[in-house]
Formats: sequence, structure tokens, C-alpha cells
Amino acid sequence: MSLDWMPREGGKKDHNRYGKEHWGTMDKPPCVVYEKRPLKDPQGNVMKGLFVAWVILNNPAQYNSYTTEMVKGVIAGMENSSTDREVVATIFTGVGPYSFCTGGNTKEYSEYYSSRPDEYGQYMELFNNMVDSILMCKKPVICRVNGMRVAGGQEIGMACDLAIASDLAIFGQAGPRHGSAPVGGSSDFLPWFLSAEDAMWNCVSCEMWSAYKMKAKTLISKCVPVLKDDKGKWVRNPQVITDKWIDDGEIVYGEFKSGDEFKEARSWVNEKLKANDFDFELLDKEVDKVVWTFANLFPGCLIKSIDGIRQKKKFFWDTTKNEHRHWLAANMGAEAFLGFGAFNTRKITGQDTIDFIKFRQGIAESAMMNEDFFEEVLAKPQKK
Repeated sequence: MSLDWMPREGGKKDHNRYGKEHWGTMDKPPCVVYEKRPLKDPQGNVMKGLFVAWVILNNPAQYNSYTTEMVKGVIAGMENSSTDREVVATIFTGVGPYSFCTGGNTKEYSEYYSSRPDEYGQYMELFNNMVDSILMCKKPVICRVNGMRVAGGQEIGMACDLAIASDLAIFGQAGPRHGSAPVGGSSDFLPWFLSAEDAMWNCVSCEMWSAYKMKAKTLISKCVPVLKDDKGKWVRNPQVITDKWIDDGEIVYGEFKSGDEFKEARSWVNEKLKANDFDFELLDKEVDKVVWTFANLFPGCLIKSIDGIRQKKKFFWDTTKNEHRHWLAANMGAEAFLGFGAFNTRKITGQDTIDFIKFRQGIAESAMMNEDFFEEVLAKPQKK
């Protein structure tokens, strides 16, 4: 029986929340670049009318750290791709071979937000919205880890649904060493990816772990080479042990090499990167493979399944995110002032951290948290 008699409205509604006001272009960093690239099959044929959204952190000079405006750009990219009926999946990545993201912009943190706790509290509203926009995106979100994923970069990366990495990437936190705490997602997400012991150590030690180690510990789905030798053969990251699992009874796979072997490997890698002699071909092939898999699934069933997994991460994130923003704001008057300030002035002082022992000794003596005490524990400007 026909239902032509029922009144219906035609056309398409525009559900986008944003225009282009929060996005920029590749030639004008720092910014977030938003692109819709055609969906292609494994043979490279374009699938008419279907796209893959790319949300790209474009601040390579500062290791793709996100400025306040860039946070808005990520939110806009995630929320617009979420409601774009043409988009199959969303790719979250950064510019260049060095970094996916190293978290918040420490220059901005030190020079503007430190000693302005209420301002930083407002900033944390944006940060929380950014994490929420990833976890709430109605499209699968793939973190294409083009380089180091550290601190807040690790947090927004873990909010994504899958991660595929360059094997030059490193993973870890920096907060406890530089004046903050990894409570923008890492303390909530890491225990789901790693064992409780590994999550604890990775969260607080500020140790950097290789992509191969993180693959073995199931933080990421896959890591692939991005460098080739002089004969055009792919070379796995030579700084990392990948050719054996155990040495003298200890698991060594994914650990960094040491001594002259590490120095030689690091020098070779640095020469390659300085010459822009890197290739993301394998990384993009793996990303494309995942996207094509998603494209050949029922979209409603797919996102319901993904949300079912996301919910386990969201449970703890949603439980703690509001209270964490208050502590992070208050912390901008003390340890964050020192930590971000030391890091931001490292080229002036030659030291990127405070004197932690002197700081603890001051606490033991009930020292006042004032500028006189801060001056004691911060490094001094180097003589010109």
C-alpha cells in the first residue's frame, strides 16, 4: 500500500555545527586543517559521493602541540564529520614525521595561563570538549600516529578508536616532570589498554616507550616502517630492538638500544628526517585498509558496536573529567607555573626542569609558595 498521501518534507538538512572559522591551511600554521578526501577502494578507484574526513594538527614547529584555537579546530572537525552523511570515517593525525601531538602548547601555558587559574579552567572546558568530541563522534576515529604521541597528545590519541603508528613514534606522559598530571584522559584510559602496573608506570614516570613496545603491550593496533635504506628497502626503526624477544631471560623486544649502537642508529634516523627522506606509504595503506573495512559494514551497526567499546573508556572519563578541571586550574598557581615556566625558558637557562630536590626540601621546611621560593628552584638565565 502506498503512503504517498502522508505529508513529507524533502531535501537535506544541514546538521553541521561549524563553518570554516576554526580551521586553517597547511601554509599558515599553527592551525587545524580539515579535509574531506574521496573514499577509494583497494585498487584506488574513487567511490562517488563518499569521503574520509581528515583532522590534521598543523603546528610542526612546536611538535604539533595544540593552541587554544587549535583545540576549537579539533572540536569543529570531529563534530562536523560526526554529522556529515558523506563521511565514512575520521582520521586524526599531525603534520610531518616528528610528532602527532605533544599536548598543550607549553609556551601558551607558561606565558598566558600560568598564575591565571580561572582562565585555565575555561581552557579546560575546551579541552574536555575536545576529548568528548572524539569519544562522541558518530564515525570511527582512527589515530594516524605520524610521530611522537606524548602528554595531552597521548590523551587525545587514546580517545580515538584505533591507532596505527609510524615506527618512529614514541608514547608517554610528561606531566609529573613538567608541572601537571595526566588526568586529561590518560589516568582514565591507560588501565584499559595496559596492565595496572604498566599503566601506573607509563602514566607517572615520564618514560617514553617505542611504538613496537606499545604494539606488544596492545596500546596500538599496528606500527610500520617509514624509512628506507639506499636500495629502497624498508628499514624498521634501527633505534629499537625488533629482531629478538628475549635476551638473558628479559623481554627486550621494543626496548631502545643503548650505547654506541643507539647513537649510530639515532644519527642515521636524524639525517634521514632532516633530508625529508621519509615515506608514509605503509602507514597510509594500513589506514586505508581499516577505512575500507569500515566502509563495507552497516554504518548503524558499526557505530553502535564502536560506542559499546567506547563506553568503557567513557565511564571513567565522564566520572572524573569535571573534578579534574578544577585541580588543573588551581595547579596553575604553583607546580604548573614552575614546570611549564622551566620548560618554556629552557633555551634561556639551559635547563628544562626545576631543581626537584631543592623544591622538596623547601616543602619539608614548610616554605611559602611565592616568587622568592620559585626563584630558588628555577634555573638561572645563562650568561651571554
